[in-house]
Amino acid sequence: MSKFSVLIANYNNGHFFEKCYQSLIAQTETDWEAVIVDDGSMDNSLEIIKKIIGDDQRVKINLNDQNRGIGYTKRKLIALAESEICGFLDPDDALTRHALEFVLKTHSENPEAGLVYSNFVRCDEYLNPLSVHKAKQITALDQSYYNFNAEISHFVTFKKKIYEKTSGIDPFLKIAEDKDWYMKMCEIAPVKYIDEDLYLYRIHDSGISTTKNSEKALFWHWVALIKMAERRNISVEDLFLQSYVPKNKYEHALNQLNHVKNSRWAKLGNKLGVFKIFKNL
Repeated sequence: MSKFSVLIANYNNGHFFEKCYQSLIAQTETDWEAVIVDDGSMDNSLEIIKKIIGDDQRVKINLNDQNRGIGYTKRKLIALAESEICGFLDPDDALTRHALEFVLKTHSENPEAGLVYSNFVRCDEYLNPLSVHKAKQITALDQSYYNFNAEISHFVTFKKKIYEKTSGIDPFLKIAEDKDWYMKMCEIAPVKYIDEDLYLYRIHDSGISTTKNSEKALFWHWVALIKMAERRNISVEDLFLQSYVPKNKYEHALNQLNHVKNSRWAKLGNKLGVFKIFKNL
């Protein structure tokens, strides 16, 4: 059994895969397997990927019978993984040379940690570095744990035995499935942040959660948050207000509205039929 399973969900990204694969074969830790599941690509991704990997027995390719979505595909990847330590790598991204070495060492030193994660490097469409996004050590189920600002970031790796204590990746989620299972992992075990830049994150127009798809990503993030609120029996309304409306402004606006509704002029206007929507305020 390999020390590490690299899990790759592909959909129409075969044309980016060469640099992804090159980053794997360049790893200082060589004891790994790569599991690829193609989610019904409509292009020639499979042909490209097979040509790139050649006869490398460390890479295994599986196919979905049709396009199933990212949640379904990543859940399947975990089921297919043979190693105890796993991590997702998108086919349009890449790892730095010491990524697997660093995360395996950290998992070994922190046996209680369910997730181990690092910083990522934002890159242009050609994988040229632009800037570094710093992750954050999560110590409590607080605002940071909701992951609005990518406090848990690539390269995210996990112990399969701890992941299996959760309900797993939700196959229903089309985007932001990672936000969902990151929260689930934080709820059952400590997580460990490595302050290293281990992941090269390519930004391009067809990215699942970047540029033109950012609003969709935010919507599905909120779907994940609603599911979390149900698990923990907390108010998702309060969560929304805390995240999008400063509490003091919300309370001030509410007080002002109540003041208007209770004023003698508003009550007189209501009696005279001036404020037709008064009763709905």
